[in-house]
Order: sequence, then structure tokens, then C-alpha cells
Amino acid sequence: MEFNATLLGQAITFAILVWFTMKFVWPPLTNMMDERAKRIADGLAAAERGKQDLEAAEKRAGDELRKAKQQATEIVMAAEKRASQIVEEAKETARTEGARLVAEAKSDIDQEVLRAKETLREHVSSLAVAGAEKILRHEIDKAKHAELLASIKAEF
Repeated sequence: MEFNATLLGQAITFAILVWFTMKFVWPPLTNMMDERAKRIADGLAAAERGKQDLEAAEKRAGDELRKAKQQATEIVMAAEKRASQIVEEAKETARTEGARLVAEAKSDIDQEVLRAKETLREHVSSLAVAGAEKILRHEIDKAKHAELLASIKAEF
């Protein structure tokens, strides 16, 4: 094999090309690839963080939903309890009002009984006076007098 100047020139040119490529071309290419790898890694990390944030948000949403359901159940139970309290209060009010009305009616009945008794007394006294008048109109006879008193007693 013969080495000549062409082979030596090609070797020097190749060495200059390798040096030029390593000095001026390779570093920007390496930087671009590193930046792209970094952007891809950042994007993957952001996607992972987003996925974790989504899972955390779903968990928080589930917790909030459970809390809201629990609060709604508590509110419904409180409303039912209050409704039963209102019903009981209404029943008690009705009982009290009924008792008051019954007492009022009894009082009215007692007053009516007293008025009836008073009317009856007046009636009896007027009958007694009428009987006395009849007795006095007739001749005074003990037998007739006793007979009239007995008939008046029998009327009552």
C-alpha cells in the first residue's frame, strides 16, 4: 500500500471536518437535544403532577360529596324532628284549647243550670203563691187545705 499526499490530505481534511463539527456543529446539536429532553421530561413531570392533582381533586370531590350527603341527611333528619315537634306542639295546643273549651262549656252549662234552678224557684214560688191564693179563695177548711197542698206537691 502506498501512502501518498492525497491520502494524507484527505486525512487532514477529515480531521479538520471532525474538529470543526465537534467545535461548532456538535455543541448546538447537543444543546438542542438536551433542551428537548429537558422539555419532554418537564412535560412528563407536569403530566404526572396533573395526574396526581386530578386524583387528589377527585378524592377531595368525593369527600366533599360524602360530606354534602351527610349534611343533607342531617338537615332532613333535623327537619323531620322539627316537623314532629311542630305536630306535637300543635297537638298540645289543641288539647289545651279543647280543655279550655270543655271547661268553658261546663261553666256555661253550670250557669244555665243555675239560671234554670232560679227560674224553677221563681216558678215554684209563683205556683206557691197561686196555690195560696186558691186556698185563700176557698173557704178555709183544713181537709180542703191539706188536699190542695197534696195536689200541689204531686205536681212537683
